[in-house]
Amino acid sequence: MFRFEGLEVWQLAVGYGKDCYAIAGRFPQYEIYGLGDQLRRAALSISNNIAEGSVGSMAVFRKYIVISIGSTLETVNMLHFAVEIGYIKEEERAVMYEKAEKLIRKLRNFSKALGD
Repeated sequence: MFRFEGLEVWQLAVGYGKDCYAIAGRFPQYEIYGLGDQLRRAALSISNNIAEGSVGSMAVFRKYIVISIGSTLETVNMLHFAVEIGYIKEEERAVMYEKAEKLIRKLRNFSKALGD
């Protein structure tokens, strides 16, 4: 088992990413290379950066955790936009928003636990 695979925060990131993928899969076909692709990339980036950062020092790992937080915030923004253009309902965005808040809290706490 690789170091990152046992991390709760990585497991949450994978679950959140799967949810984003499911949402993007329901976007119109013409969005396959637009908003849908961008949402999928940002969602995958969250867990990717946790995995990639896990091979470095604690300081390097913290930098990758910050990138994961940024990617999570990107998905939040894109989900807001998806509501604005009618791709998803506000209720679904609100559920994803809560999941993003939880994930970001866990990422920040994990970063603090890595030390200074």
